[in-house]
Amino acid sequence: MSESGRSDGYAAERFPPLPDPLPVHVFDSHCHLDMLDVPVEEALAAAKAVGVTRIVTIGCDLASSRFAADVAAEHDDVYAGVAIHPNETTGVSDAVLDDVAELAALPRVRAVGETGLDYYRDWAPKDDQHRSFRAHIDIAKRTGKALVIHDREAHDDVLRILREEGAPEKVVFHCFSGDAAMAKECADRGYVMSFAGNVTFKNAEPLREALRAAPADLLLVETDAPFLTPVPHRGKPNSSYLIPHTVRFMAEVKGMDADELCAAIAATGERVFGPW
Repeated sequence: MSESGRSDGYAAERFPPLPDPLPVHVFDSHCHLDMLDVPVEEALAAAKAVGVTRIVTIGCDLASSRFAADVAAEHDDVYAGVAIHPNETTGVSDAVLDDVAELAALPRVRAVGETGLDYYRDWAPKDDQHRSFRAHIDIAKRTGKALVIHDREAHDDVLRILREEGAPEKVVFHCFSGDAAMAKECADRGYVMSFAGNVTFKNAEPLREALRAAPADLLLVETDAPFLTPVPHRGKPNSSYLIPHTVRFMAEVKGMDADELCAAIAATGERVFGPW
C-alpha cells in the first residue's frame, strides 16, 4: 500500500478512493477476484485497509472455479466457491459436473456456486439450467458446502426446485433480487440473503423493502466485484474495499448501527462458510 492508503494498482483516475474503515471487521461474501484488473494481493490489501478482512471468491465455469480454489489455497483470508454459472450451462456434461464436485470437496472451497437460474439473459436453455442447478444442489448436500444461488427473474422456479430437491443446510441467495414477500419466504426457510451495491441505487426501493423485511441474522453483504459498484461510485469498477459503502447504507435502511450489522454479518458468514 502507498502512503495514501491506496495500492498502486488502484489508479485514482479509474478507481474510487478508499472509504473510512468499518468499526467492526466484515467480509465480502461474493466477488470475482479473477475478473479484477489488479493483482489478488493488492485487492486483499486494499480491502483489509478498510476492515474487509476476508473474501469469498466465486467461480462461474471450470477455469474460474479452479482459479478460485487455487487462490483460496494460497491465502488464509480467502475462501472459494465453485460452480457452472447458469448462463454457461448449455449442453453441460456429467464430466464437467463431476469436476465441479471434485473441486467442491477441497477444504478451502466452502461454497457450491454460483449456480441457479437466469431468465433475464436466457443465454442457456431452461432445461440445461434446471439440470445443472439440481446437480449443484446435490453436490452441495454431498460435500456439506453452502449453496450460493444466482437467481435472476426466476424466483418461483428457484424456490420450487429447492423444495423439490430438498435444500442443503446452508443456502445463500447471492445479490438478492426478490421483493419483501420473497425475503419473508426465504426467511421462513432459513435461507441467507446477500445484498450487493445495487441496493444503493436510486431505483432500487423494492430491494430496500426486501432488506427491511429480512432478519438481520440472515444477512450477508457482497460486492459481486467488479460489478454493481455502490453509490456514490456507481459506474466505476467495484472491489472488496468498497464494501463499507454498501454495509453502512444497509445499516441505515435497517435502522441499525453499522457495528451491530457488521457483527451480525460476520457471525452469519462463519455459520455459512465455516470458521476462518
